[in-house]
Amino acid sequence: MEKEEFMAQFGEGYGYPNAPKNIDEIRATEFKRLQGLVYLDHAGATLYSESQIEAVGKDLTSNVFGNPHSLSDCSITTSDFITAARQQVLDYFNASPKDYTCIFTSGATAALKLVGEGFPWSRESCYMYTMENHNSALGIREYALEKGATALAIDIEEVEYPSIQSKTHEPRFQFFKHSLQRRAEAKSSSSDLNGRTYNLFAFPSECNFSGRRFHLDLVNIIKDDPVKSLGGLLHGRGSWMVLIDAAKGCATEPLDLARYPADFVVFSFYKIFGYPTGLGALIVRNEAAKFLRKTYFSGGTVSASIADIDYIKRRDSIEQLLEDGTVSFLSIASIRHGFKIINTLTPYAIDRHTRSLATYVRNAMIDLRHENGRSVCRLYGRDLTKVSLHDVGPTITFNLKRADGSWFGYREVEKIASLSGIQLRTGCFCNPGACAKYLGLSHSDLLSNIEAGHVCWDDYDILNGKPTGAVRISFGYMSTFEDAEKFLRFIVSYFVMKPKFLEDRYLLKTKEFPFVEIGGRYLQTNVHLKSITIYPIKSCAGFSMSCWPLSSTGLLYDREWLLKGSNGEILTQKKVPEMCCIETFVDLGQRKLHVESPRCNEKLQISLNENAEYGLNEEMDVYGQRYKVQNYDGKVNTWFTKAISRPCTLVRCSSSNYRHCLRKGGREDLCRDLQCQLNFVNEAQLLLISEDSVSDLNDRLKRNSRGVTTEFYEPAPIDTMRFRPNLVISGAKSYAEDNWASVQIGEAHFVSLGGCNRCQMINLHTKNGVIQKSKEPLATLASYRRTQGKILFGILLRYENGNVENGKGDYEYEAQENRWLQVGQEVIARPLEAKHDS
Repeated sequence: MEKEEFMAQFGEGYGYPNAPKNIDEIRATEFKRLQGLVYLDHAGATLYSESQIEAVGKDLTSNVFGNPHSLSDCSITTSDFITAARQQVLDYFNASPKDYTCIFTSGATAALKLVGEGFPWSRESCYMYTMENHNSALGIREYALEKGATALAIDIEEVEYPSIQSKTHEPRFQFFKHSLQRRAEAKSSSSDLNGRTYNLFAFPSECNFSGRRFHLDLVNIIKDDPVKSLGGLLHGRGSWMVLIDAAKGCATEPLDLARYPADFVVFSFYKIFGYPTGLGALIVRNEAAKFLRKTYFSGGTVSASIADIDYIKRRDSIEQLLEDGTVSFLSIASIRHGFKIINTLTPYAIDRHTRSLATYVRNAMIDLRHENGRSVCRLYGRDLTKVSLHDVGPTITFNLKRADGSWFGYREVEKIASLSGIQLRTGCFCNPGACAKYLGLSHSDLLSNIEAGHVCWDDYDILNGKPTGAVRISFGYMSTFEDAEKFLRFIVSYFVMKPKFLEDRYLLKTKEFPFVEIGGRYLQTNVHLKSITIYPIKSCAGFSMSCWPLSSTGLLYDREWLLKGSNGEILTQKKVPEMCCIETFVDLGQRKLHVESPRCNEKLQISLNENAEYGLNEEMDVYGQRYKVQNYDGKVNTWFTKAISRPCTLVRCSSSNYRHCLRKGGREDLCRDLQCQLNFVNEAQLLLISEDSVSDLNDRLKRNSRGVTTEFYEPAPIDTMRFRPNLVISGAKSYAEDNWASVQIGEAHFVSLGGCNRCQMINLHTKNGVIQKSKEPLATLASYRRTQGKILFGILLRYENGNVENGKGDYEYEAQENRWLQVGQEVIARPLEAKHDS
């Protein structure tokens, strides 16, 4: 029914009805690898088709390509491919070779760098650019400022026509300038070229943050009469040249350079048809190319040079002059197969197809409401009630809000999307101007975020109550209605609070909001300790015992060792899944750590005493904690290197500066336990899991599996050991542990530090000796155990016995009797409401 309604509204533009294959056939034959996956990051990189790669492979196996800087037959063959490729690029942008030249680069960024390096900057020049520009375009500012030129960021808004009867059909613009930039200490460049000053204006054909499409009439306005159009904005006298960053826009709407004669256009091929990567181009107007100054010369750019005197003769042709060294000729030879697909479908049809999907999803997101009527989605970009849909590309950038008005962090959205088989993008997308503009971040906000430790690609998604970035989805030529529908259902399933608006089909088909309150708030009886597990080496397999001693760090020897890589990085199963196959056992009588691996013939024995096995003693940071450690050397490290097939060093914790947490910022620090001594744990000394909670999880997994296929499928039950617990209890009501303030097991007392935030590591398991990864159980846990961006399961404990202050602000361990835990001991829990009693 949903697709019928969609086709009734968008059917004319969706699916390539006039192409040899419609969209369903394209997906079924060319993108079989997308089965079960929704890919929505085409603005980052679109996907290559199977037939495209097959054709590339056939080219490589049936032709011999030589270096084009030669006159052999093979080299001439390569040169012919390159010449044909240049013409294909010009044809795609409707550019005549009389007016334009295609310069191959390693990508759009390299093309922008080439313009910035070679542009004839002087102290009278101005580099003007729109706020909505990629960092790679902003980087040109460094060349301008270094040469003494000014730099100016502007905002551009299109204004409505004065009346419907207006005879003119040309767009009208309003320009708003930001502060003028100039470096007083900059070296003044030679003033002019041929007595003239040259300025550069840069804008994207489509903003990679918001999807806004800039009107290309800006080219003619800036070039023809900039003084009339910009007036007081202009700080550069002389001639103006125009640079267009088409990296995002040209994938669905290539420029018409015959109509809009920009001086420089940059793009990357993988943005258009997925392959090859590492190849882009600068399309330069031949008249403008004459003004690019080239200092460096290389192979292919000169006709002659003499090694021991100052003499070079540069080549005359533009492409030979600007392309340093040998171009990536095998990649260049492959682009014709990508263009074949695009030309078969036609850019016009691709544009209509992708915009139909984006419009459909955008409208549905705007309509989404929580139970209390508040909007779920905050979309960024142009007001679609005031502009044509043609002015917005197939990109939707947004953040999500809770029913109380607070924000969901974009990293939370990304993590849950990944578990749901949806690939999208989060952050600022290397577009700081657009990000600040649409999120409403002032200079003080940005500087405050930086001081709090926020940098690109980190987890600081909410600071001081404001998002630091956003979520972006974007559609490509192979995207389908089913992709759009699955994305919308994902938003509703995980982020809409108890929808009851039955008139909306998206809300009708969802369950209640997954934040459910579960677990009892009362003292339970008949709860017992079911198992005890120790993990001597962080992220390796542990061993279970019927009884085990406690120490100042929790269970004795638990996570007292770790493996670090050759660059000092901490190795875990997330990076090295093979670590789960390393089995460990501590023999207290022999005082030895026994280690074995299926990759090593001999078992390893490591003494628990300090001895000659140790190498260098040092301090190191582990997840925000400062540790004094002892490094092993010799055969120990050789053994572990063989076990995980990568160089590594075994490290043992000798002491931790447990009162100091290095991470600071606007969110809760990673280490939750700052009051006791820790080994190499992430958050706290011990993890407790309830067998009954795991049983409930398995019931949910079983229910969710029904309907996965036409036949009934029952997943293998999740074992408690999948969660790497130290303590497993039985007899408690499911999730009762959520509401425990403290726990007593035998004579040992523990304080609950709250729920354990789970990650992808619980999705790893071994079957018949083979490491496998799935989306479960984390995906199911995310549907009902998620709060404030965390997926909680199990509780973290701190051992209370024996930690006493030494009068210097530190804690020391004081030996006590009965420091052993034993399977079968009664577990007595103290509920939260009693936490502040006596």
